[in-house]
Amino acid sequence: MLLTVEDIQTYYGNSHVLHGVDLEVGAGEVVALVGRNGAGKTTTLRSIMGLTPPRSGSVRFKDQAIAGEKPHRIARRGIAYVPESREPFSLLTVEENLTIATNPRSPWQLDQVWQWFPALKEIRDRKGGHLSGGQQQMMVIGRGLLTGPELLLLDEPSQGLAPVIVETVVEMLKDLRKSNLSVLLVEQSIGVALDLADRIYVLNEGRVALHARSEEIREDPSRLDAYLGLSAT
Repeated sequence: MLLTVEDIQTYYGNSHVLHGVDLEVGAGEVVALVGRNGAGKTTTLRSIMGLTPPRSGSVRFKDQAIAGEKPHRIARRGIAYVPESREPFSLLTVEENLTIATNPRSPWQLDQVWQWFPALKEIRDRKGGHLSGGQQQMMVIGRGLLTGPELLLLDEPSQGLAPVIVETVVEMLKDLRKSNLSVLLVEQSIGVALDLADRIYVLNEGRVALHARSEEIREDPSRLDAYLGLSAT
């Protein structure tokens, strides 16, 4: 497995958020984390990335222990994190936001980002702080890919976006599957998660409540009802 997370226990201060989360992501695999708000999805990504290090448990990337490492060192190992908050560099232009992250060894370069998101190319000179939510989302995903990761941690890429932008992002992620990039995706939209992911983990109150292949959930979407209060259809 490219990424293996075992029994991580993560806290915010005295608040115990993750209670023994286990998950795996294989090479070239897309895995989705779903669950209600507050279930621990974002905290799981932050724990992997070293932003909220687990107090115990194991995080291994390419069979190397990374729990407790600084985020910039984890990034250099080949993990990119695109947070829900997007966090553009507000005083830099779109093009500067992208090129500042460019790794010359990355299989994805600026021309590829322009191909995926031609709307960004049209506003390449606009400041990051003057972008819509959808424009920011496309830019920060592109910025993450320009670092040349082997694993992309993607937090809520469709949240608050117009349907046409969601469709653009989903098609780009489908295209990425051909390049053997691994993705760990947090997603509120069950439809998007099932469309993209090979496997689904459902988090409930900081624990893995369900793990199944996407086709198993499509065949029986009622399996999600107890944890999400909605159907996968």
